[in-house]
Amino acid sequence: MASIKNLKKDINNVLGDIIEGVYIVEETNGGGPSKEGTAIIDGAIETFDELIAKVNENDIENKKAHFNGVRTELETKANKLVDQLNSMV
Repeated sequence: MASIKNLKKDINNVLGDIIEGVYIVEETNGGGPSKEGTAIIDGAIETFDELIAKVNENDIENKKAHFNGVRTELETKANKLVDQLNSMV
């Protein structure tokens, strides 16, 4: 199922980009890890774990609706993390 594969890639890429953004902001603002950055990275990792677990669930009746819900949840949580990242700047 290509859609599951693409969804997993999207989750990985989006959250990976957010983590990379934290490192870039921290490096340009002084070079050291910050509490805010660490919280964003932890949030991204938790979100990754939650979403991958949901994608890997087997006992789903309506798979299309389930995966659309996971994609929507990714968008919502990623936007929240990006807002937190933007507040670091």
